[in-house]
Amino acid sequence: MQPASVRRLSLSIFVAAGLFEALTAKPMSFDDLLACQRLSEPKVSPDGNWIAYVIAVPDKTENRVNSDIWLVPSAGGEPRQLTRSPKHDRHPTWSPDSRWIAFESNRDGGFQVYVLPTDGGEARKLTSISTEATQPVWSPDGQHVAFLSSVFPEFSEKPFAESDKLNREKNEARDKSKVKARIITRLLYRHWDSWVDDKRQHLFVQPVQGGVARGEPRDLTPGDRDAVPTSSTFSAGDDFAFSPDGQELAYTATPTPAREEAWSTNHDIWVVDLKSGQRRVLTTNPAADAYPRYSPDGRLIAYRAQVRAGFEADRWQLMVVDRKGGVPRSLTTDFDASVEQFVWASDGRTLVIEAERQGTRPLWRLSTNGDSPEVLTIGGVAGEPELMPDGATVVFTRNRMTGPVQLERLGLVGGESKVLLDPNATRTRELSLAAPESVTIRGAGGVPIQLWILKPPGFTADRKWPLVFWVHGGPQGAFMDSWSYRWNPQLWAAQGYVIAMPNPRGSTGFGQKFTDEISGDWGGKVQTDLMAALGYLEKQSWIDTRRMAAAGASFGGYVMNWFQGHTDKFRTLVTHCGVYNFDTMYGTTEELWFDEWDHGIPWENPKFSKHSPHRFAKKFKTPNLVIHNELDFRVPIAQGLDLFTVLQRKGIPSKLLYFPDEGHWVLKPQNSELWHRTIFSWLAEYLKE
Repeated sequence: MQPASVRRLSLSIFVAAGLFEALTAKPMSFDDLLACQRLSEPKVSPDGNWIAYVIAVPDKTENRVNSDIWLVPSAGGEPRQLTRSPKHDRHPTWSPDSRWIAFESNRDGGFQVYVLPTDGGEARKLTSISTEATQPVWSPDGQHVAFLSSVFPEFSEKPFAESDKLNREKNEARDKSKVKARIITRLLYRHWDSWVDDKRQHLFVQPVQGGVARGEPRDLTPGDRDAVPTSSTFSAGDDFAFSPDGQELAYTATPTPAREEAWSTNHDIWVVDLKSGQRRVLTTNPAADAYPRYSPDGRLIAYRAQVRAGFEADRWQLMVVDRKGGVPRSLTTDFDASVEQFVWASDGRTLVIEAERQGTRPLWRLSTNGDSPEVLTIGGVAGEPELMPDGATVVFTRNRMTGPVQLERLGLVGGESKVLLDPNATRTRELSLAAPESVTIRGAGGVPIQLWILKPPGFTADRKWPLVFWVHGGPQGAFMDSWSYRWNPQLWAAQGYVIAMPNPRGSTGFGQKFTDEISGDWGGKVQTDLMAALGYLEKQSWIDTRRMAAAGASFGGYVMNWFQGHTDKFRTLVTHCGVYNFDTMYGTTEELWFDEWDHGIPWENPKFSKHSPHRFAKKFKTPNLVIHNELDFRVPIAQGLDLFTVLQRKGIPSKLLYFPDEGHWVLKPQNSELWHRTIFSWLAEYLKE
């Protein structure tokens, strides 16, 4: 043991170093946010020695994001970069012998599957399919790589060479034609920011040996049906998986008949035999079943399932069903939270699951014997769990409001997690990043409402600060103790504002009843909750109630539009891709099940537009920045244009920021820079002294 004098000196040096970092830390800038490395998709090698993962880095000059695959020893150590193409290399998957990594890349144009030797050497192309190849998954027997490709279904029954030729010719004819018209015969013809047209996402397998393709790929799911849903609403990752013997694939099939896909949530689990091509359905639940995963012995298939048909935000339960068929049973009947990603442990009796809890997302340990899940991690947002071959250790990613994603490992028996890799540690130490505060207030009916508060650098309680009040999207979503590259509260707080992030009725992670209570009531309890949160903030001595703004996107943008007609407490509003007119929204959005569950069908529900902001335009008077994007097919561009027209016609100070090349989110680096600069300039005009 060290002498007391040495210990005191060591402590003094440590305290002094911490004080120096605190004094020299700088407020976060947009360039700081952009410079952060974005870690994702950790995959443990079958021999347990390595973890492959993806690092994405924005390239502002090229106005895009570049991603590459890296390796780090699973015991910790120096990382090693495997790929260096200037585009996207991502979605790594290991061969069973740990000698090869397959991944998707668009380095030569469209996405194809490549294979890379882990001991050095160049990547080689595994697929050259005209309709591209994504989401590779290596079979446990090492004989196949499965992947997805969006094909024209009318050619899918033909031999591969012929069908691929016909797909290529049809795509090229469309691209070269001077006529860009589309003939559409059914709904869900576009999704988020992409046109689906009449293609289908099919599952293919490519025979492989020694890292080399052997023969042609084979379409395992021919016909006019998706083998993986076009809608990402029901996805927790790869929506298909190999059986342990490599002889079968389980997958998530979309609703039938096809004409009902836009308003039905009836997804089912199917299996297909690789040799015979025979397909059979395992589940007949009228609501959504998705994300199948085989138990290590291949006897059971676990999957996520909802109970209420038509409700995309219903609680996801974890189900198991015998691989040969039978009655599924829930492992989480009494667990009042939605299961997201999960992974089997090698003992076949334990699973690690993700599930939100009150503004955080822990990992949980779940037994197949029916015991209640046990929490493994505390704080932040943990995800992408991978089990080490020993079955006793989980590798996962975690991020917090105070820092981007890092890679960690933790024993399933508990204890402290170990950080294996934090690619942004040096950078974040240089920044003044405040820890968020969580408070609980009483909302409608006295129900507890959680509220995050983030204070700006240099905050002192003896002066008054301007407030920016955020409202999250969804509406079935939540503000989490997490890092974001789009709406980052640390960056907004660095502008000199207190940022408030309430989780009102409709938020996830607070029990299903709490989530349900927004459906059909967008202008009701949730608005009472929000105003109660604002009321709490107004009572704080350090809030300047003369300088308050509100901002939100999607449903949060809807709330900004609702605020326009219902409160004058804010000096300005920022509406990003917000719902404005329920009537026109229903007719132009792509996923009708959402609108129909929350509001009904317009010609059947006389109160369909009761809570539509456009009905209260006569009362609008608050200065408003409106942001909307051409490729937003979820909340189409007309919603933003309609709002801006009304604001201008009424003479209300307003500005429209329009992106022709973005969807529901602003993702390109230069576009994001303009987005932030425009918002911060607008807020400063109304909130700065």
